[in-house]
Amino acid sequence: MGKRAYSPKEIAVKTYNCIEWEDKWKGPFGSPPVNETWFICGQSASGKSSFVMQLVKRLCQFGRALYLSYEEGISQSFQERTMRFKMNEEQGRFRVVTEDTYDELVARLAKPKSAKFVIIDSIQVAGWTYEQAVELTKKFDKKCFIFVSQEEKGQPMGKPAKRLRYIAGMKIWVSGFKAYCQGRFTGDPGSYYTVWEEGVIRTSNNLP
Repeated sequence: MGKRAYSPKEIAVKTYNCIEWEDKWKGPFGSPPVNETWFICGQSASGKSSFVMQLVKRLCQFGRALYLSYEEGISQSFQERTMRFKMNEEQGRFRVVTEDTYDELVARLAKPKSAKFVIIDSIQVAGWTYEQAVELTKKFDKKCFIFVSQEEKGQPMGKPAKRLRYIAGMKIWVSGFKAYCQGRFTGDPGSYYTVWEEGVIRTSNNLP
């Protein structure tokens, strides 16, 4: 028996649980569904890590977040970032793990009241295949997966990352302390989220 085919009328009446946030987020990123897949890419020292933490803090207002800090672990820089963005304010909604295997993560997410937002930083250090990453998004289709990627010569590093970027609804590129949405959702085309205002000024004026 073939899989179901949807009519235009069925598509038109379908509803989505979308993120409704303030203009500084809605302008660049629109109102994406809560369970949309994000892909965030950027060079080292571009403001990518700070953007990710700011995004996670904002998403904590919509549900619990689990940060898979595979690349940095609980390093001094990671600690400093959590303090700078006051993640202690999200005590009951924000958790960090550093060594979960793929199977351990699946078991963790299968538990009742598990995180709604799952941040994988980075997909390269996680070492998953493209198929494993996609399987996660399908198995837990009510959750939001945010894949953070290293960049090489302006492109995501490695084939799994490049393929993941293609299917993500929210494609974010961070450069010069600005985060741009290149995906399917944006409230104001051409707008961007300012990660660090002083950094933008320094970058624009070629200051150290």
